[in-house]
Amino acid sequence: RGVLEAQVLDLVWAADGPVTARQLHDELSKGRKLAYTTVMTILVRLHKKGLLERRPAGRGFAYWPKTSREEWAARRMSEALTSAGDRSLALTHFVESLPADQVDELRDLLRESGSDR
Repeated sequence: RGVLEAQVLDLVWAADGPVTARQLHDELSKGRKLAYTTVMTILVRLHKKGLLERRPAGRGFAYWPKTSREEWAARRMSEALTSAGDRSLALTHFVESLPADQVDELRDLLRESGSDR
């Protein structure tokens, strides 16, 4: 995902409700030149990817997140593991990169989810 897509998603997740391309453009174009059509293109792309929902609003659409930031991060992690040549090795490298407190948290989560499965 591109930097602009990430910025749009951050703004949509932070919003109190649905947002329009105009609202996002106004926020994103502070301090830089950015075409309104670029923001519209990003929104359409994120909608097609299944990250945003939309409904008609005036002459355009209002957008809101289809999933939470955390659900989206989990999906990306799953996709990264799927694309790894050796899933086990990728998981090993991931766990080794975590600080000790996050390893402990992961261990606790695995213990809890294991009792449900």
